[in-house]
Order: sequence, then C-alpha cells, then structure tokens
Amino acid sequence: MTEAPLRTAPACSTAAVTASNPRAALPDGITLRSLQGAELEQHLDAVAALRITVFRDWPYLYDGTLAYERDYLQSYLDNKDAVLVAAFDGDRLIGASTSTPMEVHAEAFAAPFAALDVPLTRILYGVESVLLHAYRGLGLGHRFFDLRESHARSLGRSHIAFCAICRPDTHPACPQDYRGPDAFWLKRGYAPVPGAVATFAWRDVGDVAETEKPLQLWLRAV
Repeated sequence: MTEAPLRTAPACSTAAVTASNPRAALPDGITLRSLQGAELEQHLDAVAALRITVFRDWPYLYDGTLAYERDYLQSYLDNKDAVLVAAFDGDRLIGASTSTPMEVHAEAFAAPFAALDVPLTRILYGVESVLLHAYRGLGLGHRFFDLRESHARSLGRSHIAFCAICRPDTHPACPQDYRGPDAFWLKRGYAPVPGAVATFAWRDVGDVAETEKPLQLWLRAV
C-alpha cells in the first residue's frame, strides 16, 4: 500500500451507495433469490454479462470476456457451500452477490492471512456484489450483506472476508465525484486487516496486457 489517499471498492463489487432506509420495502417487481443448479445454469450468461458491465467501470476497469466469466461462474455450480444471490426486476437480472468458502481461495490468500489467528475454514469469502447503477440506493446492498452473513452462520463460519481494490485518487480514470464504499462497510462492522494485501492481475480497459493490482482484505466476525 502507498501513503497516497486511496479509493477502494470490493473486488468484484459495486461502488457503495447507501439507502436512506436500507430496510424499506423494495419497489414493486424487484425480488431476490438464490440461484443454484439448473436455474443458475439458465442465468449463467446474464450473470457473466452483468459482471462484465459493472466491473468495466471505475475502480476495476476490468476488460472481461464472456468465455472467462462462464468458466469462473462454473465454480458456483460445483461447490455446494457457495451461494449466488440474484436480484431481478421482473425477469431482468440487475444484481448479484456471491460467496464461497475461504479455503477455496487458500493459495491466493495464504500470505495476506498468514498473520491472522482465524483459520480459513472458519471464514466465508464475499467474492462480489454487483448491481447496475440505476438500482443503487434502494437497499439492495444491505440485503446482499444480510443474506451473505446469514449464509455464513448457516455454515458455522465465524467470519466474513472480502477484498477491495486500491487505486490512487490521481488515477486518470477516477471520476471527480466518485464516492468509495468504505463508510458503508465500516457501518456494517467490517474493517481492513492491517498489512493484509493480496495481488491479482487482470487487463484494464484500454490496455494490451494484464497488470497486477493490490487488494486490501476486510474482515468481520459474524
């Protein structure tokens, strides 16, 4: 990490927007449900397209492909303890939140979590929460976190972790009015783990090659 001010957003996540009343009833037609098995397969391309759309924006600038996304999402079909919660407006997919057991990502997070006294088998990893811009501010982000935390408890997990990309405010692609999600996460009881930084590589929009990015780990006991 650098000493320069950083804006962060959860790896594979939306920019934070908090609703004035996060537990208010959702607008008519908007529903949430878990996708598994055949239903997940039915919506696989829609989830892949949603991830590509949301992550193309700041701060991820992710230049994704449908083929990679399909392969990535296959893990949710293969892991019985993974969960994908989808948000729909009628029949249209507008958001998704995914979580998997932390040990699935043991290799990538071995170094960042080495100093923790919490075994990986006690942690649920919040992989992402993605939501189209037009539907932010309705409380869906809170509902995604509520369902993730409930899933962690149902599996007997004691903690939830996620990672957040770190980019400097001086990055030329950073919007002047961008507001990071840190306050939202802190309000929900999450905190960055000092010194726990992972690195992942992907190709930014406009680049010809992948580059490594630092991602800060956040953690909360549930």
